[in-house]
Amino acid sequence: MEGPTPVSALIHAATLVVSGVFLIIKCSIFFENSDTALIVVGLIGALTAFFAASVGLFQNDLKRVIAYSTCSQLGYMIFVTSLSCYSVSLFHLVNHAVFKALLFLSAGCIIHGLSDEQDLRKMGGLINIFPVSYAMILIGSLALVGTPFLTGFYSKDCILELAFSKYSTLGNFCYFLGCFAACCTCFYSFRLIFLTFINPTNSYKRYIEEAHEAPIKMLVPLMILGVGAICYGFLSRDLMIGLGSLFFNSVFIYPHHFDLIDAEFLPAVVKNIPFFFTLFGGLSSFFLIHCFNINKGTILQIKLSPLCRPVYVFLNKK
Repeated sequence: MEGPTPVSALIHAATLVVSGVFLIIKCSIFFENSDTALIVVGLIGALTAFFAASVGLFQNDLKRVIAYSTCSQLGYMIFVTSLSCYSVSLFHLVNHAVFKALLFLSAGCIIHGLSDEQDLRKMGGLINIFPVSYAMILIGSLALVGTPFLTGFYSKDCILELAFSKYSTLGNFCYFLGCFAACCTCFYSFRLIFLTFINPTNSYKRYIEEAHEAPIKMLVPLMILGVGAICYGFLSRDLMIGLGSLFFNSVFIYPHHFDLIDAEFLPAVVKNIPFFFTLFGGLSSFFLIHCFNINKGTILQIKLSPLCRPVYVFLNKK
């Protein structure tokens, strides 16, 4: 679903693409009475989260990377509804709206200041030209990958803990695909940052000479969303997913499907597994995209090796 960047920020963050999630939440009474429907929703959601994240790994369009990230996060929202955790799904929907709008609008500032260039391969070295946009994309990306104590952390980790605490085949399936999706999310988020801001530039000289930071009237909304990406999850977590919250008293859940208490008391090792997956994705991005960038022949050899070439082609072709 493509459109102008401000429109993308609206439809990908909080309106059009998440309407199906909101419909499932409002129709919870129908899904609660059909275990088959819950299983189908869980399978589709978990597969969507993983496959969309894998497609985003090697996309070269700035907005397309963020768009596939949206598709992956929708998978999280969908599969957690199959675990009868509708309030957590809506909590992640709202959190995602904040930092995804921040990412899209920040990407729009980069595209606007770089003569409408969207190809990551033709960027690089922009950190000194776009310092505010860089800070906003960094905050949005950290919130997206679930960095502790940022907005995405409170809903994303809760989703994965709930999946594990189901102790069922569907729960384990959603949990491990969600962890692999988190690894891919961290990889392509930092890949975007490295290729756009930190690596040596591949852009045309004329584009760099004319590049400029967005005007203040474009930066003020980014700063407001940046504060939301840092604070909103912490401030609203007890209101939306806390025990005894009446915020979602219109959502129907059978008592034997309620597992929020079990998720709270999981062992610390289990709670930290998604963080280790995320850390692995970030380190992989650092070494493959940033460190090896000095010797581009090394990256080319890795891509053309008998082991990596089929994987790279498969993911690059979606």
